[in-house]
Amino acid sequence: MERRKAILDAAEALLAEQGYEGATLKATGERAGIPIASMYHYFADRYQVDVELLQRHLSELDRLIGAAVAEPTAQTLREAVDIMIDLLLDYLRRHRSSTELWFAGRHHTTLEEMVRAFDQAQAERLWHHLVEQRFVVADTPLLALLVAFETATRLFDIAFRRSPDGDDATIDEARRLVTAYLETYAP
Repeated sequence: MERRKAILDAAEALLAEQGYEGATLKATGERAGIPIASMYHYFADRYQVDVELLQRHLSELDRLIGAAVAEPTAQTLREAVDIMIDLLLDYLRRHRSSTELWFAGRHHTTLEEMVRAFDQAQAERLWHHLVEQRFVVADTPLLALLVAFETATRLFDIAFRRSPDGDDATIDEARRLVTAYLETYAP
C-alpha cells in the first residue's frame, strides 16, 4: 500500500509540475524511488496510474458538489451556476494534476469515459437540484443540463490551455454562456 501511494503521489506531483507528457511511468518510478521493473508489480502501465488518480479527483469533486447541493445557498439561477463554476475552478486550480488528467489525458479512452460518466452524473444531480430549487421549470429536459455541463467543461479546457491557472476571461464567458442558456428554462 505504501509503495502504491508513493507511486500515485509521485505521478500527481509530476503531472502538476511537468504536465501530462512529463508524467511517464519511468519518471514516476524515478520520483517515487522505485525501479521501473518494480513499477509493473503495482501498475500494468501508465494509464492505470492515471485512472486511479483521476478516480481520486472525481470522487473528491463528487463529494464537494454533493455537499454544495445538499446545503444550497444560491438564491438565483445565476448564483447556482456561479457556485458550481467556482467550485470546479477552485478545485482545478488547487489540483493541477486533475487538470492535466481531465483535459490532456482525455485522449485515452478510459479517462474519456470516466469524465463523460462524471459529467452525466453531475448533470443529473444538478438537474434535480435546479428543479427542486425552482430555478428551472420542472419539464426542463435533462439534456439541457448535459449540454450545459459539457459546454462548461469544454470552456474550462480552453481556459486551462490559455493559462495554467485557468484564464479568467474564458471562465467569465463560460459563466455567461451557461447562465444565459439555462435561463431559457427558468420559470
